[in-house]
Amino acid sequence: MSHTARDSMAAVRNLFPSHVISSYGDITWPAWSPDLSACDFLLWVYLKSQDSKAPVPHALQELKHRIQQEVKLIPVEMLQRVMGDVGKRLSECLERNGGHLNDVIFGK
Repeated sequence: MSHTARDSMAAVRNLFPSHVISSYGDITWPAWSPDLSACDFLLWVYLKSQDSKAPVPHALQELKHRIQQEVKLIPVEMLQRVMGDVGKRLSECLERNGGHLNDVIFGK
């Protein structure tokens, strides 16, 4: 993986000595870290599901454009629901003392 390659990690360590959180960093990333940000538990999964419906892009710029278009098409109601769910996820994480969340929590 390029983001954990030796050169990449050396550059990041140089910028943030003793503060790198990663499987290969100074601070070990928790194996079962809960997904607490909306991007972690919605955006990437949603975009991937939308992208799988389209033909494979032939260039990086085409992929970037497609992602930008899909983000613009996300319904406002979905975003509002997801942002409300962030609070529920944080509360459950606190109740579990930072432990793994049972299920994906989406408000109905």
